[in-house]
Amino acid sequence: MKKVDVAIIGGGLAGLIAAIELAKAGKSILLLEKSGNLGGRAMTVNKNGALFNLGGHALYVGGEANRIFEQYGLKLTGSKPSTKGLAIWDNKLSPLPGDPKGLLSSKLLGWPGKAKLMSTLVKLMRADPATMSNISLRKWAESEIGDPMVRHIFYALCRTATYTTDPDYQAAGPVLKQVRSSLKSGVKYLDGGWQSIVDQLQEMAITLGVDIQQGKSAVEIKHDHGKVQGVVCSDGDTILITSVISTAPPAATFLMVKGAENTVLRRWKDEARPSTVASLDLALKRLPVANSHFAIGLDQPVFFSDHSRAARLSDNGTIVVHLTKYNGPGQYDAKADESLLEQTMSLLHPGWEREVVSRQYLPNISVVHDYPHLGRTKGEVGPEVPEIQGLYVSGDWASHGEMLADAAVASAVRAAGSIVKATSGANNRTTMEGALAH
Repeated sequence: MKKVDVAIIGGGLAGLIAAIELAKAGKSILLLEKSGNLGGRAMTVNKNGALFNLGGHALYVGGEANRIFEQYGLKLTGSKPSTKGLAIWDNKLSPLPGDPKGLLSSKLLGWPGKAKLMSTLVKLMRADPATMSNISLRKWAESEIGDPMVRHIFYALCRTATYTTDPDYQAAGPVLKQVRSSLKSGVKYLDGGWQSIVDQLQEMAITLGVDIQQGKSAVEIKHDHGKVQGVVCSDGDTILITSVISTAPPAATFLMVKGAENTVLRRWKDEARPSTVASLDLALKRLPVANSHFAIGLDQPVFFSDHSRAARLSDNGTIVVHLTKYNGPGQYDAKADESLLEQTMSLLHPGWEREVVSRQYLPNISVVHDYPHLGRTKGEVGPEVPEIQGLYVSGDWASHGEMLADAAVASAVRAAGSIVKATSGANNRTTMEGALAH
């Protein structure tokens, strides 16, 4: 195998972004993806003409991922969905107080509660998230929001923006930043699903000369005397290389490194708090209730959205809708969660079962492998593994305060930048040493 500068393990968003960043910097790149498809959880599948993402996906317009995609010139069509919707409380529907009109018409809150909700949203927009990284989301909410129903609404907004429900451990600062971004800039549903991102990133990487090998998995990152030496693949092939980025989850990265228990990789693995959801996607011939496009559960951690109202997600005119049940730690129950999502659908769209063209149920899909939370010995994760020169990490778990796809993309840019900086320094030292020798 020809010699390359950097090996990247994993062909999801983080791996593709890291490969592009390094290739643009003049590095030769080998990208290893164990499956036959690139994209990871950003893949989109076609079922009977309906395009289903792997769980609910929305591009945060004000986030790091969208900034990089725009910088790359990706063509991502689609639009922002309306925030007008319904709140679910005690198995009943009420107008969601997400805008002034919804707030005025909502029966969930009395006038004092409505005033408190408005003041809470103003406080949220003015808060400095950087000062709240060591405060739990619950502690902030309990100290700042006295009205119980306003707290329920606030927690529902937080669940929806972060795809996570763990208020006792979620760091308040990053959550408030994410909610603020969602309220200020909104989200975008993409025509063709997130596969439209993956396909364009893949094409860009190939154009830049990245060697993408699918169906080839890394099983060991070899190192000696504190320096990366190579990557061993499942087919027995060993790639001699001195710089590696692992975008695999923290536990998988840990297992690939002998002696990892003596590195920061052990702490990152042990302290990780994954976020998972139960996800139900449906392709329908029609919506039984025409104007019911969006709903958030207040006393149940559920979410419903008609993605087809803002994006083209079918080849045959079917309507694609999505339901999520956010799983807190230890709350996974595949059958009960599916039943809850079906009951939610029946509340919103009675008779929906007769309209189904295709469906996809993912009972416990990973949203992120870690997110900013309390309990970390030290704050930020990656990109360098300090005990092993040449080893870097990126992915949704290698966050410096970002969340979801934004964390994957931002961490990939950081890892690539660190390699460019490290190797440029090494090249400069070599040049200087050569000059001195003469």
